[in-house]
Amino acid sequence: MTGRLIVIGGDAAGMSAASQARRRRDHDDLEIIAFERGHFTSYSACGIPYWISGLVDYPELITRDPETHRKEHQIDVRLRHEVTGIDLDRREVVARDLESGREVRETYDDLVYAAGAVPTVPPWARTDAGGVFGVQTLDDGKALRHWLDRDPKPTRAVVVGGGYIGVEMAEAMIERGLEVTLAERGEQPMSTVDPDMGRLVRDALVGMGIDVRTRVEIIGLTTAGGRVTGVRTNGGTIPADVVVLGTGVRPNVQLAKEAGLPIGPTGAIRTDLRMRVIGIPGVWAAGDCVETVHKTTNQPVYVPLGTHANKQGRVAGINIGGGYATFLGVIGTAVTRVCDLEVARTGLLEPEARVAGFEFITVTVESTNTAGYFPDAARMTIKLIAEKGTGRLLGAQIVGRSQSAKRIDTLAVALWKNMTVDEMSMLDLGYAPPYSPVWDPVLVAARKAVDELHAL
Repeated sequence: MTGRLIVIGGDAAGMSAASQARRRRDHDDLEIIAFERGHFTSYSACGIPYWISGLVDYPELITRDPETHRKEHQIDVRLRHEVTGIDLDRREVVARDLESGREVRETYDDLVYAAGAVPTVPPWARTDAGGVFGVQTLDDGKALRHWLDRDPKPTRAVVVGGGYIGVEMAEAMIERGLEVTLAERGEQPMSTVDPDMGRLVRDALVGMGIDVRTRVEIIGLTTAGGRVTGVRTNGGTIPADVVVLGTGVRPNVQLAKEAGLPIGPTGAIRTDLRMRVIGIPGVWAAGDCVETVHKTTNQPVYVPLGTHANKQGRVAGINIGGGYATFLGVIGTAVTRVCDLEVARTGLLEPEARVAGFEFITVTVESTNTAGYFPDAARMTIKLIAEKGTGRLLGAQIVGRSQSAKRIDTLAVALWKNMTVDEMSMLDLGYAPPYSPVWDPVLVAARKAVDELHAL
């Protein structure tokens, strides 16, 4: 008897789950239907700023289009279908065709909830005036590109929020030739690193010609002729022809709540290690709508990243297909680039370590990405956080130029395996003058942390 898998959400987590399930069960054994409210499947939302800037074109961001899923994997992809209800008792999903308005009902044996995240839209940004954009989906990017290409072309941009998307979109606007103001409510941009490292990011942004304003509270918008003309703040009005929101996201769980799926303390869906929704047979969840465990604190966290979504979807699909896989948690590794500045982090920031109850030391070192005498050697800063007593690495951050940020991967592996800074200081890392000083910056930072711990 053929089983039926229904997937809610056609991006990273959902289609990874569908594809993995298909690899293990053929069409005669498993029918797969995927509902997606947008126009695209399996795309890189992280690449949208680079599409906006003109560095890439949007087809390059699409890993697998709907036709590929249909023909190669026999997945019934239904675009522009929004799921409006889940009946757990009847094992039924209700969806609405956004083009025709027709209601569709489909039963399931297994259900994957992969509805992702939705942007956090402040009340002041809810306006009928043109020129205010989020950058959550390819449809969002398409709308923003259209606005930037229209006549008269916008010349002044305000980017609200100094996180990953905010700083990347600020760069994109600079690349498009606009005057850019970045408005951030915090002490420094990039709250994903500690303020001392965020200060380095701010200095680089200012050096690019971006007007960075911190501790800014947005009050509202000014408009004229149906278009945005400015952003009103506690420090006055900033002129703007386009406003880009980088104000973060929250898990898209309204439908899950209405259906009775369990929601954890982070506001996202609770699953077990195999991505099964806790206490709901036949229902799985993956991606930016679920919470997971931080391996350093063993506490639930919500970290919406494409890397996690793909892995979680893969785990769910393997299990649905009859295999066995688990998702063990996260440590918050992330990296971004703003022009030639690279920013990376893994593990805990100082405030997070305090909240978790750790006693720790921090060290910061400056080094170069290559041998100091090598042409174009560039400075980089590494910060480590290590637990007192044990010396265990708790977190790391990097800000630097070319070939700096991917060193975070070494630190992430060390943190994942609970290494101490003493062990790290003797890691056998590769050396050649074009790639590293004879003492790699990771080793220098670990050695300094060891000295700091021994001095206590």
